[in-house]
Amino acid sequence: MQYDPTRPKWQQIADVLRRRIDEGVYPAHHKLSEVQLEGEFEVARITMRKAIKALRDEGRVVTTPGMGSFVTATEAPD
Repeated sequence: MQYDPTRPKWQQIADVLRRRIDEGVYPAHHKLSEVQLEGEFEVARITMRKAIKALRDEGRVVTTPGMGSFVTATEAPD
């Protein structure tokens, strides 16, 4: 992925993940693997956690301690 140097990487990654959720690439209940995603985007774990937190704050993802982060079953806000 080509990153825009004027924006934090975690925001750009959150944008990509948000788009994937909206397009159904990641359907409801899909587990977002931090390890897999950090490898895909070539970023540190903390960067990926910030991106997932942004989605959690929007209600698109729910995180269960000890289990992971999952796409919510509700419709994405417009």
